[in-house]
Amino acid sequence: MDGPTLLWGLLFSSIGVGYFVYGRKQRKLMPFVSGVGLILAPMFVYEVGWLLGLGAALLVLPLLIKN
Repeated sequence: MDGPTLLWGLLFSSIGVGYFVYGRKQRKLMPFVSGVGLILAPMFVYEVGWLLGLGAALLVLPLLIKN
């Protein structure tokens, strides 16, 4: 892994922890699932472009799908 991938992974994982905690405490499914996805995505996606696309989609998903 290179530097930019690590930094983007750290950023997305940090935001994912926030989504995860919010979704768990408020009992909302979409922020919870999106948070788990943001936490796990950097472990499996090693290319910066794919990580940015997936991270952006997971960041916006709870805003588009309200439950």
